[in-house]
Amino acid sequence: MTTKKSIWPLIRLVPKQTHYGFVRFARMAASASVVLVILTFVAFATGGLRQNPITEFNNAQGGFGQKIGAVFADAFNLGIDFKGGVSIEAIAPTAIDMGTVRAALHTMPGIRDPQVQGFDKPSQIMVRFLAENNRNEQAIQTVKTELAKVVPGVRFSPPDIVGSKVSDELYRNGIMALVAAMAMMLVYIWFRFELQMGVGSVVALLHDVVLTLGFLSVTRLEFSLTSIAAILTIIGYSMNDTVVVYDRLRENMRKWKSKPMDELIDLSTNETLSRTIITGMTTLLALFGLTVVGGTTIQSFTIAMIFGVFIGTYSSIYVAAPFSLLIPRSGKVQKLQTMHDDRP
Repeated sequence: MTTKKSIWPLIRLVPKQTHYGFVRFARMAASASVVLVILTFVAFATGGLRQNPITEFNNAQGGFGQKIGAVFADAFNLGIDFKGGVSIEAIAPTAIDMGTVRAALHTMPGIRDPQVQGFDKPSQIMVRFLAENNRNEQAIQTVKTELAKVVPGVRFSPPDIVGSKVSDELYRNGIMALVAAMAMMLVYIWFRFELQMGVGSVVALLHDVVLTLGFLSVTRLEFSLTSIAAILTIIGYSMNDTVVVYDRLRENMRKWKSKPMDELIDLSTNETLSRTIITGMTTLLALFGLTVVGGTTIQSFTIAMIFGVFIGTYSSIYVAAPFSLLIPRSGKVQKLQTMHDDRP
């Protein structure tokens, strides 16, 4: 009788059991994370490492608070969702030369920060811009008139206008959504495991969110509601990976009460490593496909998610789990207290 072979042979490349010593590199990884977090805040103050914060502070008008606000004003490449503006979809009978459109937009009076994005069809583009002095209607008419000259037969969809008040509200709501998500994760881990693990998971989530924001700041990918959705998804992915490691760690703490915590962390991480690799690879395959064929509209989401998968996997191994080493246990692992009774 023959045995059934694996449907996907590449699964054989993933080892069933590993014996890597992750904890011995915990100090090095923690130092690297601290450096990256510091660089992230430096990126916030330098417009993605592209401007001198001292010059921006001296050139800014107003009091100290307004000058500080001016320094951090260019931390992200904010999209129309967060800074207001106008977006118009242009459709032509033939392929549109986006280079020609960009050149025409940059010479148009009355508009600022023009952006041109393509769609799946080369005959469709999305034009975004800011109107000077909030003269949206006048700017829209100017853009339509000028584009009709460089793109014969072009048609326009009804424009979408986002005002400054709406953009400010969207920005605040987006930040509140991130804070609420992390708070609920803390509550979940607290009830599922214990408070120390809950704090460790939130530290890992803060690590992932901060570094993802730093990545968006340095790369200057458009920061919009799509970016907020990507960060929320990264929070969920990172927490899922952290819960798997914590759940195995809790089981091993009950099974091996005499083992030191660093050995238990290595054991638990190795036992869940194959699952982590398979989950991460399948997620990356989908994200790479979306990045290649999905167009520029969702690239800020997919690229941020690709970065988030790597950083979320790293944090579950080198941030969340080693945080348990900070819990004093008198050199031995004590019995983990949970909400239900354990068998003797």
